Order: sequence, then structure tokens, then C-alpha cells
Amino acid sequence: MTETFDLVVIGSGAAAQSVASRCRTTGWTVAMVDKRPFGGTCALRGCDPKKVLVGAAAAIDAARLLSGKGVRPDNVAIDWTELIRFKRTFTDPHPENLKAQLARAGIVTFQKTARFVGAAQVAVGDTLLHAARAIVVAAGSRPADLPIDGREHLLTSDQFLDLPSLPTSIAFVGGGYISFEFAHVAARAGAHVTILHRDARPLAEFDPGLVDRLTARTRVLGVDVRVETEVRAIQRIEGGYHVTANGRDGAVALDTDLVVHGAGRVPDLDDLALDVGGIRYSPGGVQVNQYLQSVSNPLVYAAGDCADTDGPALTPVAAYEGRIVATNLLEGNHVMPDYEAIPSVVFTLPPLARVGLREDEARANSLSFVAHHDDTSNWYSSRRLGEAFSAFNVLVEQGSGRIVGAHLLGPHADETINLFTLAMRAGVTADRFKQMIWAYPTHGSDTAYMV
Repeated sequence: MTETFDLVVIGSGAAAQSVASRCRTTGWTVAMVDKRPFGGTCALRGCDPKKVLVGAAAAIDAARLLSGKGVRPDNVAIDWTELIRFKRTFTDPHPENLKAQLARAGIVTFQKTARFVGAAQVAVGDTLLHAARAIVVAAGSRPADLPIDGREHLLTSDQFLDLPSLPTSIAFVGGGYISFEFAHVAARAGAHVTILHRDARPLAEFDPGLVDRLTARTRVLGVDVRVETEVRAIQRIEGGYHVTANGRDGAVALDTDLVVHGAGRVPDLDDLALDVGGIRYSPGGVQVNQYLQSVSNPLVYAAGDCADTDGPALTPVAAYEGRIVATNLLEGNHVMPDYEAIPSVVFTLPPLARVGLREDEARANSLSFVAHHDDTSNWYSSRRLGEAFSAFNVLVEQGSGRIVGAHLLGPHADETINLFTLAMRAGVTADRFKQMIWAYPTHGSDTAYMV
């Protein structure tokens, strides 16, 4: 059976919803296809459920940091089974609720694998979808394939978020944000946690000095962070797994109850048969022009984690790219994405945040700047919470006074970074930033002393 729609959208996350809803509002007929439950990574197996777990860990952390300062944390603990049950109150209803919402809007949904069978045709099961105006690929990402013997034993981040009970010991492969965030949760829930990272420094996209502080904080928490340690094999043994790796001082062996994949994600394009659709792609995703249109098939656009752009793989960026694609479809190609000053956060405790350039990036761009940096563990905002690991590094361009980079580690850095983002996007100079009158005492009021 063949069905014709103005627009066929592959994926159902932030990018897909942005495009589909906008085009449908203007009267286009729209089909949305996803091989997984509707909602995308962020809502079902990423940002949102992760933050529920982080919230529980934050309660434990706050009590422990104030031990001896008026709080008795002895009987505060995470009940993992109950926490996962609470998490599911957010994730379990979402797919059907979203499908119902889409149906009310007149968007037809197909929960099946999509596969290109022509430049304008996508097969979903026994149904052939013909796109009269456009196809948007917004299929998201998946865990990267790792060259590890026994990699089939790796648990994905999706599966970690659904563990019915927490094992005694967990090893995370890779030193990215997934490993650090989950490690902070699992350690505060009582697990013995190890992070195995092949390079000399984890979290490579973030400020090196702040990463060092966060790594130290992570070790104080009890997490065994091992750098320059490349996992080579995972073997199933009685009661768990045996992990072997090449360390900087020789071979490394580790027995653990669970091994979790935290070594990065890649565009989820393998099932789509892009070649059949005449769609060029690279390891970074569907190759697109400045308007997010396929460079080889003008009927196709791409947005989000599966598009090969300069934008970081973040949910707000996916939604933003989806809005741009919708505008270009409806009004003709004229809007290009602007990736300047996009904030990113590692939701550890405390969180690590950045927006704009690191020092090395600013130098590579031949910028003349002053780096304002300090340890803020003795500042009131950290001391009152008992946090001993907090700092900042803010880059201000000489002459113009522009804030070109902001890097924060400490309580509520995930919220405070948005103030710097707003300033950078709006062109607020450091001098004007200092003149702001902030509510006090707040973490926002600290920012005047950071520029």
C-alpha cells in the first residue's frame, strides 16, 4: 500500500517534533516514523530520566556535605528500585501521550523501521510512504560501536536507566559525560564505581582545569577514575564480568558486576538505506548544506544528532535545527543555524558547565583575551552548601569587553551558565554585566565577580 504525504519525518525526538508540528500547523500532511517508542532519546532514555536520578543523588549529596554542619545524614539513602519506579512515571506514559497529541494535530504515526527505497519514498513495513514535498531525517543517535572483544556484554545507557536493582560494582567504559553523570549517581546509591578512559584527560570538550577539579571531586566520592586505560576485552564470568585493558603502566584487570558503555554516540543511520535514497553521509551524519538540506538529494533535510553540522549533539540544538528546517521548507531556503554561545552541562554533583570558547580555542581564533579564573570553594555560595570543589574561568576579549567563554564548576552551575549564555547572545559586555543588580544571596549574584 502506498500513502502520500507532503512531509515524511524519520524520528520522533526534539528535532522531528519541531519540524512536524510547524509544517502541520500550516496545513501540510505529515507522517512521522520511529522504530522505537515515540518521544526520542531525551524524553525516554536520556536527559529527562537521567535528571530524575541526579535529583535523588543531589539529595544524598546535600545531606552528606552538611554533615557536622547541622545535618545528620546517617539514615538518608537511595532506594534504587523505588527511584526507578518514580523515573518511570515520567517515561512510561510519554510515548502514548505523544502519539495521542500527534494524532490530535493530524500527524500520522508509524512505529516501524524506516528504509529509503527511492529518492522520495520510504518503506515502513508493508507501507510505502511517498513524500510530495520533503523528507526530514531526524533519527537521533545510538551508542558507538567499540573495538572491544566481548562488546556484546556492554550495557547501554538506555539499559542502565532501567536497571531494576543496582549491582554492587559497576565499570564505565569511556570518560565522557554519560560515564561521569551515571558514576556520580551510582556511587551515591552505594555502588563501587570505576571509570576506564583511554585518553589522558576525560571530558575533553570542557575546561581542562575544571575537569581536573571535577575528576578530583569524583575520586573523593569514591569513584576509581583511571585515565590512559583502554579496554580491550570483556569476558563473562560467574557472578559478573572480567575486564582487561591496556593501562599506562601495563595490563589492567578488573572484575565487576556490570560494564556500561559510556564511550560516545554516533548518528543512528544504519537501518535507513540512505544510499538508495541518494543521500550522502559521513561518520558525522547526513551531509547537509548551510540550510540543513542534503547536499545530494534536495528533497531531504536533516536535523539533530544525525545531521553532520557544526552544532553540538544536544537536545536544544536538535529542536533549534528542527525549527530552521521547518522555516526553510515553508518559506524557501534562507535561514542558517547560528551555533555561537550554546551552553553544555555535565550533570555531575557539582555540575560542570561551559558556553563559548575554551582558552585553547580562543587562541586558535587569534583572540586577545583575559582569563578571569578563581577557586570559589571559599565563597559564601559554596561554603554554605559544604562544597569544596568549585571554580570558574571566564574569558573576556580585550578591547571590546565581549565575554567569549564561560566555564563553571560548582553548585547550580547548570543554571548559572544560562546567564552567561544570555549575555553572550545579547552582546552584553563584561562592564555591563558587572553593573547588573542581582538578587542576593544567589549564585547569579556571584557572576559579577567572575568577569
